[in-house]
Amino acid sequence: MAENVIGLNIQKVVEPDADQGVPIKVPLAAPATSRPVPEVSSHGSQLDSNEAPGTVIDHEAYPPPTEEERTTLRKVYDTIPLTAWSLCFVEMAERASYYGVKAAFNNYLQFPLPAGGPGTGAIDPSKPNSHAGALNLGLQTASAIGLLFTFLAYVIPIFGAWIADVKIGRYPAILLGVLIGAIAHIIMVGGAAPAVLQAGKGVAPFLISFFLLAIGAGIFKPNVAPTVIDQYKYQREYTKVLKSGEKVLVDPETTVNHIMLIFYAFVNVGAFFSVAVVYIEKYRSFWLAYLVPGIVYFLLPVLLAATYKRTRRTPPQGSDLTRFIKITISAIKTARGNIFAKNFWHDVTPSALAERGISVSYSEKDVDDARRTWQAVQIFLYVPIWNLNDGGVGNTSSNQGAAMTSNGAPNDLLAHFNPLVIIVFSPLMATVVYPFLERRKIKFGRINRMTFGFFLAILSSVIGAIIQYRVYETSPCGYYASSCDGVSPISIWWQVPNVALGAMSEVFVNVTSYELAYARAPEHMRSTVVAMFLFMTALSSALGEILIPAIADPTLVWAWAAPGIALFVQTVIFWWTYRKVNDDVFMTYIEDFEVVPDVKNGSEKQNI
Repeated sequence: MAENVIGLNIQKVVEPDADQGVPIKVPLAAPATSRPVPEVSSHGSQLDSNEAPGTVIDHEAYPPPTEEERTTLRKVYDTIPLTAWSLCFVEMAERASYYGVKAAFNNYLQFPLPAGGPGTGAIDPSKPNSHAGALNLGLQTASAIGLLFTFLAYVIPIFGAWIADVKIGRYPAILLGVLIGAIAHIIMVGGAAPAVLQAGKGVAPFLISFFLLAIGAGIFKPNVAPTVIDQYKYQREYTKVLKSGEKVLVDPETTVNHIMLIFYAFVNVGAFFSVAVVYIEKYRSFWLAYLVPGIVYFLLPVLLAATYKRTRRTPPQGSDLTRFIKITISAIKTARGNIFAKNFWHDVTPSALAERGISVSYSEKDVDDARRTWQAVQIFLYVPIWNLNDGGVGNTSSNQGAAMTSNGAPNDLLAHFNPLVIIVFSPLMATVVYPFLERRKIKFGRINRMTFGFFLAILSSVIGAIIQYRVYETSPCGYYASSCDGVSPISIWWQVPNVALGAMSEVFVNVTSYELAYARAPEHMRSTVVAMFLFMTALSSALGEILIPAIADPTLVWAWAAPGIALFVQTVIFWWTYRKVNDDVFMTYIEDFEVVPDVKNGSEKQNI
């Protein structure tokens, strides 16, 4: 979708050349070589300087590029503050907890205590192709509960983001999420004690810890990524000369992309704990499988305390959200409900309303922020169907693995190799592939990256469907392989291509979505917009719940193929609709919308 216009029919903000300085509302004789830009809302309410110091535009230290330099210089990322990396470790510890315990959910819920096992949920060592179990709730119930956990963990972030952006701030919200999660871990470990499982009393403590962990993760998750990017303070493009003598353009989009790629790698370092968990559950016990991620989780208070003083913290400011809602409602009313109206946003800009004698308290940038935010949300709406193709619907992947020859490997092992692929692939893209493309002047824009990720997921689903077909054809029980005592001779390691392609697609889709959520949101709504993106995973889980009846023999081939077909159709529509966003400006700034003196004409003009 082409960029809609804020007052004018243009597609991007045109920034001033280097020799013009940054236009501001000052007498013409006033110097403008450098100036502080306090972090303010559109109405100018400055944040607590002790918590979020303003950015200073210094044209001597950070010379802005000319239009020619902007199009010809190689783009590089800026220096990343140490606090950003410290917060990545915080995210790693929390994700180790979340994905670690989640890795054990399927077998814990689906299968009974193994016959001949020690009564802890672990298997009889003499039966290496068997699988761990505890509560014996069956495939569909296990899939439904697993999807419910994901749904809650990605719906609750809307509440977590709201209390952060409006009430308590992002950092206190992170601490609140950690506290709730800690309680959940204690209950989960106790509820998986052998005596509890053998007495058939494991369901109640599991469900209590289940809901608490989802709440804690939901409050924690939407506030970490924006806080990490906030540590990168000078979020503007400028030129510098490298030691080699090459002049380069330090680019905010390249920097944020680099931060998010490394951040996402840290997420998956934590998620890789799930591999250890599936071995612990199979050969030791479920209580120990839940305890190990819990131990990592209890590193969080230490990490947060160590980084507290150095962390750039953004206090709550509810006016941005209130203003965003006000502008959106006003635009809908003005357009009489036609959200596709050509001038949907233009008609509620202060300049357009002033022509009709209407005065409003918000600014041109506020309207542009609302437009850009809703466009990002529209892009996010394409994520749920993609999610269904990343690892399959519900527990189809681990169920498929249970029907294959494992030679002692846990049936859900391969599904948890997803983070290992990302740990390798994400830094590779950040440090090798993207810099290589930039040196060759090959543009790989935001929409192109997401489109490529969608196609990788489509290929992943095609492979999953083919493997499932071959499992049916070679299983002793034919098309009822899931409940068969015997297994297909096909090795479980044939799931690797499916897992790897799905993981690689995440690096293009999820990372780019985080970037869009941060860059296109009003400054004090960034957690909220990240939560809107995370909510798409909840929608995906809801779609998965609807498809639960189809996750059964003998139709599991279609459980893989149908989402792939849907994603293919969606991907074509997605690229055609949003391809122009590739060339859209990454971030906008207050001064881009200010009225400045026009020297030549002796009048004023808007800097857009």
